[in-house]
Amino acid sequence: MENTLKKMKTIDGAFGEGGGQVLRSSLTLSMITKTPIELINIRAKRSKPGLMRQHLTAIEAAKTICNAEVVGADLGAETIQFYPGEIQAGDYNFSIGTAGSTVLVCQTILLALAYAPEHSRVRFEGGTHNGLSPSLCFFEQSYLPVLRQMGLTCDLDVKRLGFYPAGGGEWQIAVAPFERWKSISFAASKKLSGLSSQRCKMTVLLNNYDVSIAEKEVKIALNYLDWEGVPYEIKKGQARGKGNTFQIHFQDGEKHLMFESFAQKKVVERDVALTATKHLKAFLDAEVAVEEYLADQLLLPMALAKGGEFTTTEPSDHTLTNIAVIEQMLPIQFQVEQLSKRQWNIKVLS
Repeated sequence: MENTLKKMKTIDGAFGEGGGQVLRSSLTLSMITKTPIELINIRAKRSKPGLMRQHLTAIEAAKTICNAEVVGADLGAETIQFYPGEIQAGDYNFSIGTAGSTVLVCQTILLALAYAPEHSRVRFEGGTHNGLSPSLCFFEQSYLPVLRQMGLTCDLDVKRLGFYPAGGGEWQIAVAPFERWKSISFAASKKLSGLSSQRCKMTVLLNNYDVSIAEKEVKIALNYLDWEGVPYEIKKGQARGKGNTFQIHFQDGEKHLMFESFAQKKVVERDVALTATKHLKAFLDAEVAVEEYLADQLLLPMALAKGGEFTTTEPSDHTLTNIAVIEQMLPIQFQVEQLSKRQWNIKVLS
């Protein structure tokens, strides 16, 4: 990367789905490319526009690791300017102070830290499971394995989970400098339904709930899928407050996919079990390689690798917005092509 700052780019946060992903992707690429950015209309399409606590923490994290100058980063602000410096290795600690997602804060700085000259260690405090963003389980068990295939070396250490609304999670990640990104190619999967039960396992994560809830969720999911012999595990999480997530882990070649759902204000076992199960069923029926949420997460590392492709279900507004932001920040283009009624292919054009 160049040693001097480039011309400032203006990113409109009202574009597409108009959420926090525009902010996070822009910050990541600003740090890596050393391009100053002005973000306007931040989270314009949310019920409470502007910066919330977790977004301020993400900005602070980005500012800290690259010694950036930031203008306008206040609670509720809808415009900021970010002037990045050199990415620095170090031991960092970032606390949200609420149940806001620590995973999203980590994702803002993780790829950038790979460009640091030495190893870094980052400790996070806040939420890990809230149902509105990728959970720490998804991050660890689905997203990080693909990043490792692409060249990232990192280790995770979880001290305590943080369910919404109590929060209080604590974990850390160690990131090593890397040589280069490797591209990935995940083609369309063959018909998997007949083998699905051999590739799956279910996990129910509980905190301050009776184990009978987990047993009901597993039974509901197995009945819906009409599968037999699927192993399952019931885990009691070390966390504050109450929490319940239902996870289906599916292995397809080198990929570890996760389909996860969360109990909200109270546990309704049928809703919790069927949300994840129907997501899995739709994925299997589409005969694609990558499910919707992982597809969105792979866009940034693929763009940095300047290559790669995968098949997936119909791209969400979130995914299409992320593509537009990346194309504005990097000299690459994505090709999004519909292959059939249920299949799409997303490819980086080099």
